[in-house]
Amino acid sequence: MQFRQKALSKLQSPEELDLPVRFAHPQGRLVLAVTVVVMAAACFWAVTGSVSSKLSVPGILTRPEGSYVLQTPLSGQVTAVLASEGQQLPAGAPLLNVRTEQGERPVRVVTGGRLTTLVAKVGSVVATGADVATVERVKAPQDPLVAVLYVPGDSGPAIPVGAPVDLGVQSVPQQRFGMLRGRVKAVGRTPQTQAQISGFLADAGLAEQFSRHGSPVAVLVQLDPSPSTPSGYRWTSADGPPYAVESRTPVTGSVRLSAQRPVDWLLP
Repeated sequence: MQFRQKALSKLQSPEELDLPVRFAHPQGRLVLAVTVVVMAAACFWAVTGSVSSKLSVPGILTRPEGSYVLQTPLSGQVTAVLASEGQQLPAGAPLLNVRTEQGERPVRVVTGGRLTTLVAKVGSVVATGADVATVERVKAPQDPLVAVLYVPGDSGPAIPVGAPVDLGVQSVPQQRFGMLRGRVKAVGRTPQTQAQISGFLADAGLAEQFSRHGSPVAVLVQLDPSPSTPSGYRWTSADGPPYAVESRTPVTGSVRLSAQRPVDWLLP
């Protein structure tokens, strides 16, 4: 009987137009409002925002003009070594004396620079064309260093000139003294062969290491100067290490790539 009474009551007022209708709870309206705001912000960022990423690559501290391997034009026995490693030599300065069939003659540096490696020793016998030293092309010891990073060829176009770079220096404890600061000064237009890298660095071993995964693009990084630090350069820490950083020290560079529009990822 109760069911029949409810059915008759429903037939008498089927639409219940006199009762208020609740479309949503207050909590539901709040969730809807938050969702709309988030979606609007996401759409705005997708159109106007950008995303930047970083690339970690190996490199080395060096001079802008690189180094060269000095080869002797003479054959004979080395009788004297006239310079020491680390010494600044002018162009044409004698480096070795070699006893030849025509008498004792000097081996001279080709261009001025800092003697970084001396292979020949007194008493050793050298043949014509043998490597006797490595000379870094630099006019004065206080000339600034640069970092050269070797980036995979397909990543070169994504690196903008002026991009900030943080350099982890192998000889500097990073957790204690931080990273070296710099900016991209130039990006190579074409990938470099192993022979080209070896010719610039005067080191076949480093050239093999940097080209292990293919021909890389060379990226020149100008270090940020700082007269208030012992090294003369700016670091992520306050003062950096309490000593100077040396040329030909390996580094790892963290380079910020060109900003990309997120809408490019969504649209074909």
